Amino acid sequence: MTREEALNLYFLDARARLIDLAAFLDRVERCPGEDDFRLRSFRAALRHLSEAKTEKARAVLTTLSDPTMEPLPAATTKGATGAWPQFKG
Repeated sequence: MTREEALNLYFLDARARLIDLAAFLDRVERCPGEDDFRLRSFRAALRHLSEAKTEKARAVLTTLSDPTMEPLPAATTKGATGAWPQFKG
């Protein structure tokens, strides 16, 4: 597939998702309160999208993932949060 073919096939879907992300950030930023680990890691993951590197999906997923190798002895929450709670980025 050529770049033009890929753009023809995927651009409008990607455009819609980008607008959804912008709307999400607008909603969150209008609310009072401090950023938590989810928003900090989300913003860090977004920075990978503007880099002129390959494997952006891997970089985003790594940014949102728990980098530790040892399993926890017991679950600390009732559900997944989608980002690593100890993220400091």
